[in-house]
Amino acid sequence: MTEGTLVEWLVADGDAVTPGDVLYRIETDKVENEIEAPVAGVVHITGEEGETYEVGTQIGTID
Repeated sequence: MTEGTLVEWLVADGDAVTPGDVLYRIETDKVENEIEAPVAGVVHITGEEGETYEVGTQIGTID
C-alpha cells in the first residue's frame, strides 16, 4: 500500500478519544480499514474526507 483515500472521519475536530476508539475509515484499492486511536487525547483534524494521501502523511494529531 502506498496511498489511501480518507473515506470518513468518525470523530469530530476537538473530540476527546481513548485508545482503541475508531478515528476514521481509509480505503485502498483492495480494502477499507477503520483506524483506531493509539493514545488518549484530543483530536485535531487536518485531512479532508475524499482526499487521497500517501502513506505517512499526517492527517491529524492527538494532543
